[in-house]
Amino acid sequence: MRWLYHFLFVTVAGWKIRDELTEHPPRYIVVVAPHTSNWDLFVGLAVRKLYPMGDVKYLAKASLFKPPFGWLFRAFGGYPVDRSKHNNMVDAVVDMFKRGEIDKITITPEGTRSYQPNWKTGFHHIARKANIPIILGCFDYPSKTAILHGPFPLTEDVDADIARLKDWFRQYTGRNPEDGIR
Repeated sequence: MRWLYHFLFVTVAGWKIRDELTEHPPRYIVVVAPHTSNWDLFVGLAVRKLYPMGDVKYLAKASLFKPPFGWLFRAFGGYPVDRSKHNNMVDAVVDMFKRGEIDKITITPEGTRSYQPNWKTGFHHIARKANIPIILGCFDYPSKTAILHGPFPLTEDVDADIARLKDWFRQYTGRNPEDGIR
């Protein structure tokens, strides 16, 4: 199946993967931004298949996991998030890391594909509580480059860390630039 991803993603579509990781930790959270298109899922799945990342899961809105295609999102490694209520998702994901249910997960801090000035902070709390590093993932559509960078050092100052993250991600352009990081 890897050959199919390589053929479609690299040969046909012209994408490449740039590894800027200074280390390859066994457990981590991939923070992906800017998230501006449904196509990000397919690019992410191709990167996961082509780059030696292992079994990286992802969080996505719960409505994607309803019939008729919910089974497909689960098969691709997705975990539903019900954004309409506070359900202690941070502790649930931390527990999954502690139990060994997951070792790697992808989170989009914008929480939506449209422009969002205020990022969700759950990824930061999960990383600190589970004591796991953050890897930055970005899909730069103009250059057709998927970038993996990090680990990104976190501090106790969530707002300052998010400002530094936005500064780093701002150099890259999502599929829909008008919805990108400002």
